[in-house]
Amino acid sequence: MNAAVLDRPASKGNAGTKRAVRLPEHIVEVISDSGEGAQRCGQALASVAARSGNGIWTVEIIPAEIQPPARSVAGASGIRIRIGSKQVTNGGDETDLVVAFNEQVLLGRVRAGELKQGATILLENMWGEHRDPTIVKSYVEAVKGLKEAGFRVIDLPLEKECRALMSDARRGKNMFVLGVLCNIYSLDLQLARDQIALTFGKKDQKVIDSNVRLMEAGFAWGEANLDFKYEIPAEKAKVPQIVVNGNTAVALGVLASGMDICAMYPITPATSASHYLSDCFERVGGIVHQAEDEIAACAFAIGASYAGRCAVTITSGPGYSLKQEGIGLAVMAEIPLVVVNVMRGGPSTGQPTKVEQADLLTAVYGSHGDAPKVVIAATSIEDCFYSMITARKIAETFNMVVVVLTDASLATAQQPFTRPSFNEEWLAPPIDQSPLPEGAKPYDWDKVTGIARRFSPGQPNGMHTITGLAHDRASKVAYDPIINEEGLRMRSLKLATLQKTLKTPPVFGDPEGDLLVVGWGSTQGVIEEAVQRLRDEGLKVSALQMRFIQPMPSGIKDILKRFRKVMTVEGTWADRPDEDEVIDQENRRYAPLAMMLRARTLIDVDCWTEARGQPIKPGLVAKALRAKLAE
Repeated sequence: MNAAVLDRPASKGNAGTKRAVRLPEHIVEVISDSGEGAQRCGQALASVAARSGNGIWTVEIIPAEIQPPARSVAGASGIRIRIGSKQVTNGGDETDLVVAFNEQVLLGRVRAGELKQGATILLENMWGEHRDPTIVKSYVEAVKGLKEAGFRVIDLPLEKECRALMSDARRGKNMFVLGVLCNIYSLDLQLARDQIALTFGKKDQKVIDSNVRLMEAGFAWGEANLDFKYEIPAEKAKVPQIVVNGNTAVALGVLASGMDICAMYPITPATSASHYLSDCFERVGGIVHQAEDEIAACAFAIGASYAGRCAVTITSGPGYSLKQEGIGLAVMAEIPLVVVNVMRGGPSTGQPTKVEQADLLTAVYGSHGDAPKVVIAATSIEDCFYSMITARKIAETFNMVVVVLTDASLATAQQPFTRPSFNEEWLAPPIDQSPLPEGAKPYDWDKVTGIARRFSPGQPNGMHTITGLAHDRASKVAYDPIINEEGLRMRSLKLATLQKTLKTPPVFGDPEGDLLVVGWGSTQGVIEEAVQRLRDEGLKVSALQMRFIQPMPSGIKDILKRFRKVMTVEGTWADRPDEDEVIDQENRRYAPLAMMLRARTLIDVDCWTEARGQPIKPGLVAKALRAKLAE
């Protein structure tokens, strides 16, 4: 990492004697036991940096258990913040600096290989003087081992410093750390004060003032006790921006799309999207319905859409599995429905708090029988917003189910993007209650597009019985083979019609070369960063990111044919012939998108995958691409 020493005071608008080292970017983690506020600290730091003009990306560190035992290696709870001088699109590689509230949660991150060699560690030192000799021994041994491993460990007296300001030091450590980090990264104190006021805006003013004092004390401690300081150049945005996570972006997209009914059942990591809607939806005429289970949530959304609206149901992998029968009903009855699947590790309960891209084939081919659905994979936090608007439009235009795939990485990550400017074209038109022509049929499919006019309950001359059984154009149950095949054909034609309207996705890099890397969904940022590193070395590598998976846009095969080798990068499992003796080309299981591209294009598409429950790192992708080029 290139660095330069500044010849001026480090802090922006604050007195300071240390000179700051200028860096293009830095990665910092704040980790603690659950309930100690590490995530709130990191989110506040990210917001302050973003308001300063830095690019930021956050990755929440969430333990598998809701309330793991205190001081446990597997119980690390916290957040990673990547701060850059330019736009940041992913969580980056290993961490440069860590603030840890105890040595056990820190060891969990070290053993997972998340820290850079020689990283700086600010470690709460109260454990070295604990009344329990076992804890003291654990702390001393951990610190010794960390130093021997080459890490720089600095004592951080959180308990002592916070107890001087409040009786319950545990509740104030996170804001003290915020101040320390604002000092380290030369961030403006007033922006930090403003952020605290925003964070605790619903609290009493005494609470805000107390947290400001803690933050200022942390800033002063850092200035007086640390021998280093950094500055990451920032440039104020020229247009208004917002800083939200992917789930909030999804919720904002629901609001902007004109959908006004969300039916859901709480499930990690999707729940916060419906929580956000619950806070504001009613003020704009919307309704959040918390059903008794996932099946009921899907059925409620289908009923609302049948009544004339377009509803959304938000869930994660296990919940999506439970919704499958209901989704099949919506397909058969041709009722518009938007389903958001915030993917997580599986199968079964899997890893509820960890990221994985394992639901693609379920989204495309799930349900029994032929049940064509549109599948969109959001590629960024900003795209989480716009995908909801697109999904609503497609669902109502084609009377189809539209599945929007995000994942735990997008759901909890924060990133600034341009504040959307509302456009009335995003909204659905008023419900059509005008009389229908005499003899109109609810499934009078167009022979070219497969689309039929949508009937709303109550429309004169539109009375009919809805059914999930095979039916004719009049919605009458029919087992006649010709009628059944006609329904199958028409529902499939709608996908083909939509496909004709899709633009071919752009290639990142040159239009031809030695290797094309294809991804989908949230991997866009990490793939493009890895590809750019190789391109800077003169290698002929390009990237293609898929947003529409079902249907796929035209032109994909033509792009793939222009490269000597093609491989996908996906956050899921695929067999590895080079690692497992029993795996060969005859029995190898490919990653989902690789399988689909191989079937669609008849091109030998390889794949590289990682399913460790963590966001993929650009350094690992770059290493995999070099290996592929060397074959």
